[in-house]
Amino acid sequence: MDQAAIPQRPRTRTRSPSTRPRSDANIHIRATAPVKQLIESAAASVGKTLSEFVLDSARQHATDVLLDQRLFVLDPEKYEAFVAALDNPPAAGPKLKALMKRKPLWQK
Repeated sequence: MDQAAIPQRPRTRTRSPSTRPRSDANIHIRATAPVKQLIESAAASVGKTLSEFVLDSARQHATDVLLDQRLFVLDPEKYEAFVAALDNPPAAGPKLKALMKRKPLWQK
């Protein structure tokens, strides 16, 4: 993408540092200069810093990916077997009980 095609805007912050939750982990990524400029322009257009914009976008996409894995398609025979398994679940063992108590990754 041509650098001249991307309008340059100054970064603006939407929150004061005192209201921002404390971050305790880093994510490092590399990008080409045109891609970085594109993302900076998009961030500025919604009043976010580059970091806020990238993190919000990545968080939303990660949630969508995980939720999309909950929809699947089965042929009629496999569907009937699936429904039968749902109607007659096995007794919950210790591993299943531990799994059900665990928070999903997107809620941590």
